[in-house]
Amino acid sequence: MKGSWIQRWFGRGWLSLGYCFLYLPIVVLVVFSFNESRQDMVWSGFSLRWYAELVKDGEILSGFGLSLRIAVLTACSSVLLGTFVAFVLDRYRRFPGRTLFSGMASAPLVMPEVIIGLSLLLMLVSVQKVFGFPERGLTTIWIGHTLLGMAYAAVVVQSRLQEMSKSLEEAAMDLGCKPFQVFFLVTLPNIKQALASAWLLTFTLSLDDVVLSAFLSGPGSSTMPLVIFSRARLGLDPRVNAVAAITILVVSIGVIASSIYLARAERLRQKQIAAAFKGDAE
Repeated sequence: MKGSWIQRWFGRGWLSLGYCFLYLPIVVLVVFSFNESRQDMVWSGFSLRWYAELVKDGEILSGFGLSLRIAVLTACSSVLLGTFVAFVLDRYRRFPGRTLFSGMASAPLVMPEVIIGLSLLLMLVSVQKVFGFPERGLTTIWIGHTLLGMAYAAVVVQSRLQEMSKSLEEAAMDLGCKPFQVFFLVTLPNIKQALASAWLLTFTLSLDDVVLSAFLSGPGSSTMPLVIFSRARLGLDPRVNAVAAITILVVSIGVIASSIYLARAERLRQKQIAAAFKGDAE
């Protein structure tokens, strides 16, 4: 009895230490974004000074706007392409080149971002010399982020497709639906939660990416992480704490809202399934 008590509290203690290690620096960052002093870790009083300074900082605001546009575009394109990849890998078990296709789709997950960024840079520079497009900036960063985000989205969507009962699609086909109708009327509604999760994941990955953005950005197209990284090398700027706190707030609201939506959608789906089984039994 005593040994189980010690094991239980020992596990809880390690878990608490792990959470503190992960989240305590974030809490400190948010707290000191309201610090009056410019010096780090020297609390001199509560103030919104750095949030007011942030509004006047055109470089950070421009970088944040660019990062937000790229993140939204990346999330949409990654979910679209990742869904197609996941559907092909899950529904078509055998076709010529499937192994190569699967390996290429998952390669960005295990390949260092430095290698991905350098290879994309060389390819896009060669393409630009031939066609004069695209110039390094929003488009090239979006291409790089989509390449990485597509692999993550495919994993999320494929896991949901594997859990989904294929009998629903087969029943729709038996009732006369064509393949594209089955996909849009049956498959998509059943994987919409995975699509939302993949969208949020790829949005976050794009918003805080540094390595690919550093390789693929051009003059006048610095994203927010690049601006923060360049300033951190010269010393911590309290305005960086402010923009980080705002980012944490926005992401937290998005995660909470999506969690509530997904939980409600799952409860509704379970109710519909239960009602359908009840109707068949009667």
